Amino acid sequence: MARPVLRYNYGMASHSPLNFLTFAMTSIPSQNTQLTQYPTRSVHRAQRAMCCLPFQLPLFVAMRCSSVSIGAIANQTGIELHYTKRPLSELAVESGLMWLIQVGILRREVDGQGITDSFRLTPLGRYLVEKWISQGDTLPHPSPLDRISHLLNRWLRLPV
Repeated sequence: MARPVLRYNYGMASHSPLNFLTFAMTSIPSQNTQLTQYPTRSVHRAQRAMCCLPFQLPLFVAMRCSSVSIGAIANQTGIELHYTKRPLSELAVESGLMWLIQVGILRREVDGQGITDSFRLTPLGRYLVEKWISQGDTLPHPSPLDRISHLLNRWLRLPV
């Protein structure tokens, strides 16, 4: 029996005279389309993780356009920018963001010197953020069962 999957298209378009390929999200299929498939269980786990962590949708919206550093999320700054509801230490922020990397929502930014303290959304993260923006600009509230499942997945590091 085939497992259900979520499909998300990325069209490739040439935007430069040097013919570099640029990957862009599109709702119009092009002749050069890559199809990314996500197992339904992975998508549900990612949704649960985003909803159960103490981050709010404006953080993920900001990460859609540019990288966001841990310092912009931690402490009082995170509250002022509506990234969190309560002040979080840098350690708590990094722990949550590292979990979102494992779940497949975020990636860590890299510069010429190596890994930075900034994060961006992956294609799966972009898909979920766009879905929630179109549904009302807030993250859904997790059910008690979602919270328990998230806690078990996160602390026991259960596979997808």
